[in-house]
Amino acid sequence: MPKSRLGRGLSQLISSNALSQSRAVIEVTPDRLQPNPFQPRRSYDVTTLNELAESIREQGILQPLLVRPAGDNYQIILGERRWRAAQGADLETIPCIVQEVNDHQALEMALIENLHREDLNAVEKARAYQQLVDDFAFTHEELAQHIGKSRSAITNTLRLLHLPEEVLASLVEGNISEGHGRALLSLEGDSDLLLDVWRTVESEELSVRASEELVREALGRDKPTAEAHRRVPDTPPLDPHLTALSEHLQETLATEVKLRPKKSGAGMILIRYSDSEELQRIVEHIAPGDYL
Repeated sequence: MPKSRLGRGLSQLISSNALSQSRAVIEVTPDRLQPNPFQPRRSYDVTTLNELAESIREQGILQPLLVRPAGDNYQIILGERRWRAAQGADLETIPCIVQEVNDHQALEMALIENLHREDLNAVEKARAYQQLVDDFAFTHEELAQHIGKSRSAITNTLRLLHLPEEVLASLVEGNISEGHGRALLSLEGDSDLLLDVWRTVESEELSVRASEELVREALGRDKPTAEAHRRVPDTPPLDPHLTALSEHLQETLATEVKLRPKKSGAGMILIRYSDSEELQRIVEHIAPGDYL
């Protein structure tokens, strides 16, 4: 069965009345439509907007916008990107479906709709997750069910917000990837050291793996050197069974888990926590009891 384009959770937010009356489409002039103030997306790629505008110019808007009344006008709930592209295509009217929703519903629908888009960057996703947690008191498990992601994926993405603003900006601009950001999180207890390593990662255009090695070495020194990643030999890849076990532990504990095997068969399990509250949660999961 094909997956609904609305995604998990979103179809439940749009009333069955609006869905059942999907043929009751009204035509609205672009100037009577207002952008959603709760829209989590902060930027729109000009190239892709132009491509969408060209498609709309040739085929029209295939999926109506979902809007709500705003005085004599309408506020967009879902479809702001289509509205922007339609203006570039010089459409005189835009097809819309009207639904009465409150501010919280409009926010939740906009956040969840955007989280199912492929081109949302990691920081936008993390901020949208955090807004859902803050405004709707979602647990990570509940949020995962709404978005259709694993709980560990939600938690790991949210942890990116612990990075300094300079690093988050670098991630948004595409100078580093989400993998680089996760590697840098190991240094969040020392912001100066983290920024030093980040500058090296960015200027040297290091791979994620090389960045992880640089972070490991930086943890044992006061300051990282630009050549550190060149002096650290590559770590052999984990046995596939250990890789699967590591992923299972991360999924179960909802945090980063690393396995450090040795040739002798011994090794270490490294479980990361960001604060005392997360440590308490992990401990209670592994060995329930009052320890902290």
